[in-house]
Amino acid sequence: MIRLALFIIFVCTASWAVEPDEILTNVEYENRARSISKNLRCLVCRNENIDSSNAGIAKDLRVLVRERIKEGDTNEEVLDFITDRYGEYVLLNPKISFQNLLLWISGPLFLLIGGVISWRYTRVKHPEISQKLSDDEKIRLKEIMDD
Repeated sequence: MIRLALFIIFVCTASWAVEPDEILTNVEYENRARSISKNLRCLVCRNENIDSSNAGIAKDLRVLVRERIKEGDTNEEVLDFITDRYGEYVLLNPKISFQNLLLWISGPLFLLIGGVISWRYTRVKHPEISQKLSDDEKIRLKEIMDD
């Protein structure tokens, strides 16, 4: 009995966020809306899709997705419409582009460059450090040490 309750809780929690008045009567449209919603991030919950979120903006996005589908938009057109309106941050899996690749590569690249610079800096001998003391400096040092 406990296993059944846990199964229902863990499997059905995503469907609890979608309210009955949002569900489309056309099963094909509803399935498309669900597949699109799985790829859209709730802007309040951050790393949760809009189907799993109870936030107001998630509800608005679910309704918007269903309206666009009813108007005849394809899945790609719906995603493009929402991305144009809310930015690429709304996508749970961002599109591969030059800017995204640059963001992903820049962190490790700067770490590597910093490591090379640090390594080179520690390997270079600094002539001002390795100079010997002049005769005047030796005399002054001896005076200081004797005090």
